[in-house]
Parts: sequence; C-alpha cells; structure tokens
Amino acid sequence: MPADPTPTTVPKDEAQAVLVLRLAGPLQSWGDRSAFNRRDSRPQPTKSGVVGLLAAAAGRPREADITDLVGLRLGVRIDQPGTLLRDYHTVSDYRGRPLPQAGVNAKGVQKPTSPAKDTHVTHRYYLQDAVFVAAVQGPAALVETLAEAIRRPAFPLALGRRSCVPTQPLALGAVRAGTLEDVLADEPWQAGGAAKSAYQRRAARSPEPFSPHRIDLAATFDDPSGDDTLQDVPRSFDPRQRGFSTRRIRHAWLTVPTGLDPTATTAQPSAAASAAAATTGHDPFALLGW
Repeated sequence: MPADPTPTTVPKDEAQAVLVLRLAGPLQSWGDRSAFNRRDSRPQPTKSGVVGLLAAAAGRPREADITDLVGLRLGVRIDQPGTLLRDYHTVSDYRGRPLPQAGVNAKGVQKPTSPAKDTHVTHRYYLQDAVFVAAVQGPAALVETLAEAIRRPAFPLALGRRSCVPTQPLALGAVRAGTLEDVLADEPWQAGGAAKSAYQRRAARSPEPFSPHRIDLAATFDDPSGDDTLQDVPRSFDPRQRGFSTRRIRHAWLTVPTGLDPTATTAQPSAAASAAAATTGHDPFALLGW
C-alpha cells in the first residue's frame, strides 16, 4: 500500500520549533492494528498515540479536526525498551447466561452467540518499564501552544490506552530550535536509574575501551524517502469515522550523552527530572523510582 500523501513538513519559510516529550510509566500500550479479543502493542509509540496525547492536552474533542497535528513531523528515540506484558482476561455473564455476539437483530438487540458461548477470552499486551523520548517538529506557533497545553492539559493524558498514566516530567524543557535529528541526538539519556546504573557497571567492568558518557540508541523519524512504512496516521478520532493511513519512516541510530558521572557507582536523577520534581510537586510514581 503506498504511503499516504499527508504532509509531515511545512513550508521552509515558516519558523520551525521542536517539542520534546518523555514518554515513561509503569505501563504503556501503543496499538495499531488490534481488534476484537486481542489487543497488541507496538514496541514504540505510534503517531496516532502521540497525536492523541497532544489533542487531549489541547482540549480538542474527538470530532475536532486534527490535520495540523497529523502534519507535525515525529521522531521517537528508544531509551529503555521495556518488556512485553500479557494481561489475560476472561469475560462471563454473572447470571450464567450465554454471552451475546456483536451482531444485532432487526430490533437492535444483540443476538446470542451460536453455538452458545459462556466465556470470552481476551488478551491485552503492554510494555512495562519502558522509556521513550518523542519529539514533534512543526510551525513554531503551534508547537508553543502544544507545549503549554502539555504542562496544563485540558483532558487526562495517557500512554496509548487510558489506563496507562505518564510519569513526570512529560515535557523536557522548553521548545527547541534545530532539526528533529539534532534535538534527539542532544537530549540526554532518559532511562531509569536501574538501567543507568547497570550501564555504568558494565562500562567499569569492560576490558575494551568503553565510555560511560555516550550511548547508542535506536530511533525512527518521519521521512518521505524512508524505506519502511507504518499504518498509524489517524484520519480522525471520531468513533464514527475512525481510520488510519500510512506514513514513511526512516530507522536510525543516535549517539547521545548519558549524563552519567564516571566517578559515581550509581546513577543520579537527570537534571530534567530534578527540575520537574521541584516545579510540579507531588508525583505518585516517585516511590517507584520513576
């Protein structure tokens, strides 16, 4: 299927800016083709998920036009891939009756399953303990508005599914100038303390030259000339008009600063995390090391 012609760039004469987001939490789920009783998650945030988060922060209803948000160029860096968690569910009628099917009769009443089925089995997949750095690039006025909305969101924000709440900080600093690639390459590693400490111990034990100051991280970027495609561009969030188109992406590796102190034996909180803790007050995930 050819990539959708939806633009991911704006005219060169329009001022550009980049908003950087830290997408981290105990659970995340970024579905792109899930249906019925199996709800998968991609290994990294989807464009639909990031656009949805921005739209929620800006207070846009589901029926609102999202053309400007879809036109933002997206880059995602994998700072901590996390592990896949399967949530196994069974669904039954507490009255012992057979479960209805999705289809309805002429009166609009759900039909019974045939043959009768007393239990549905569902599988929901999540990423646990994952950390991503996502950046969006677009017109400076729009990006500045979105940055303010992220700090004071109109609707609750989620990492894919509504049950997946993000930790602080969500916005990493102020809006930046420069290219998407340069901004993601300059942003320090945002992995959790345990991952950073393990990396630091590995550097100390390695017999080969190994610098704890830099780390290579995988990233993907919107790119009209990219050699891969994803079908995760939302046409609308209206439940009656849901649909997705494709986009071209480019895979890359970025060498980024770790922010680690070579003389320390354990990693210290990042400057962004410390600043956010000082300005946002209570963070319910702080006790979990986030």
